[in-house]
Amino acid sequence: MEPTLKQLKKDPRINAFIDHSNQYLKGLGYTDHGRRHLDIVSDRAKMIANKIGLIAKDQEAAAVAGWCHDMGNFLGRTQHHYWAAFLFSQCYISQSPDPDYIAKIIQAIVSHDKDDLKIVDKITACLVIADKSDVHRLRVIKKSLKEIKEDIHDRVNYSVTANRLLVDPAKKKISLLLKLDTNFTDIMDYFSIFVERMNYCQKAAQYLGYDFNLTINKTKLA
Repeated sequence: MEPTLKQLKKDPRINAFIDHSNQYLKGLGYTDHGRRHLDIVSDRAKMIANKIGLIAKDQEAAAVAGWCHDMGNFLGRTQHHYWAAFLFSQCYISQSPDPDYIAKIIQAIVSHDKDDLKIVDKITACLVIADKSDVHRLRVIKKSLKEIKEDIHDRVNYSVTANRLLVDPAKKKISLLLKLDTNFTDIMDYFSIFVERMNYCQKAAQYLGYDFNLTINKTKLA
């Protein structure tokens, strides 16, 4: 039987990889890469896959890839996408009757990272948009506002108080709607670190035949 998101969330091996990765990144001062982030990414990846008309099995593959894409971080940040794919394959490649299903998940996990971002299939495109669109103050792990303000990544994430991702199949449009607290940071700070991520979202959306739009505080910027 192919692994499903429901099964993976109960798998002690996957849970250990996720917890160790989040703890490792927390020690390095990174934003949240734990269950909150993974829930959002897996839900969004599956939602996008559903909206663009992928079959149910590919929707599930997108959700699984979203849940597992960051779990290799505890073995090394720079190659975490390879480690995550390796760990996933070690756990499930011998258990699934459908190696094509497993291969799609592995490929999406490997391809989501900026250093090896190559979008050659729709599941990967769904994962990229889901992952790169998750910016929110709940991702900030540091506790004091002084610490947050000193780090531009934390500062920008903390300034985002609302985040919605909409997919409109009729208009072929994917929209990221953000509410930004400009008392904490400004829009230029957002673009200084997230313009690359938005470019990845645009690239992924284009692969799906969609336009990607960014709106901050009700002002359309892209």
